[in-house]
Amino acid sequence: MSARSGKKKMSKVSRSSRAGIIFPVGRMMRYLRKSTFKYRIGMGAPVYLAAVIEYLAAEILELAGNAARDNKKSRITPRHILLAVANDEELNQLLRGVTIACGGVLPRIHPELLAKKRGARSKVETILSTPSEKKAKKAKQSPVKKAAKKATVKKATKSKSPRKGKRTESKKEGASSSTSDDVPGEGFTILSTKSLLLGQKLSLTQSEVSKIGSAKVECIINPTNAEIDLKEDVGNALEKAGGKEFLDGVKELRKSNGPLDVAGAVLGQAPGLPAKFIIHCNIPQWGVDKCEEQLEKTVMNCLTLADEKKLKSIAFPSIASSRTSSRASGRSPNQSRNCFPKHIAAQLILKAISNYFDNATSSSLKNIFFVLFDSESIGIYVQEMAKLDIK
Repeated sequence: MSARSGKKKMSKVSRSSRAGIIFPVGRMMRYLRKSTFKYRIGMGAPVYLAAVIEYLAAEILELAGNAARDNKKSRITPRHILLAVANDEELNQLLRGVTIACGGVLPRIHPELLAKKRGARSKVETILSTPSEKKAKKAKQSPVKKAAKKATVKKATKSKSPRKGKRTESKKEGASSSTSDDVPGEGFTILSTKSLLLGQKLSLTQSEVSKIGSAKVECIINPTNAEIDLKEDVGNALEKAGGKEFLDGVKELRKSNGPLDVAGAVLGQAPGLPAKFIIHCNIPQWGVDKCEEQLEKTVMNCLTLADEKKLKSIAFPSIASSRTSSRASGRSPNQSRNCFPKHIAAQLILKAISNYFDNATSSSLKNIFFVLFDSESIGIYVQEMAKLDIK
């Protein structure tokens, strides 16, 4: 206490500690004054700027740490930062013009390099060549022939109009059936396929998380927890695609079924979606005792439920190695789910699928689409699928 005022001397407190952040607010203020000397700067501007930069740095470090862990590295390198930014949609859009030094190249297979189906190329060539040929023929024809042809065409259209409707309907039905068997729908690209022991096709498919709800298959796998929450990336996308009807169906399933056991699975309806059913499965966490056996058991339970319902097609997302960060899921970094490393999850899941069909005597499943959302997972699963000894 001083003799005159009788008040205690207050220790100086930095503006960063007042705002509850780590990044220096005073330095941000100095940079703002240097770069924007023509404008007046409010007192809250450097605080907001420091908080935003600190948040972005924490997010990138969290995702880069996950990438380093997946690659069995104890130190974060520029390569891990590049993979972290590229595998997150929002960060990739924010930093799309940024080049990270020593980051390397993203593992990606362009759709143009993939083998196209037979007949697709010839169709394109015929479509492109027909207009020029028609123009040349029309130029050579006389006006008398044109008038005669118009009259015959009108008579033919009057007599054949009801038949055209039937033909178009049959064409639509055939096209929908072919797309559902070969490709799950628009926005899905098949990267590679393997034929399993009983004749099933295991297809690695590339798409976006937001399009998983539009997959034209009979069943979609939803990785979740014991309470069947829809907070993960796949569950959130299914809820947005299905709307209120889908959410009400999940609530009824929770009441009727109760909490799921670890590695347990339950089949429910999929109102509001092109798919007929949804299989919700409780994924084990990485690091728990016998987590690898439980993950294989989860895959087996999902396939068993699909066979009991006699389904023909099923869509498997990467169920154990979620790419959801704490920002996307609404949780803090300490509360994020312990996911499997991507290479270990790929080995276990593909091994469980092949073992299931090796041991089964018969199965109704014909097409298994393994849907991947990020370039890192695509590179890992393509390598692991090539190692499978499946004929």
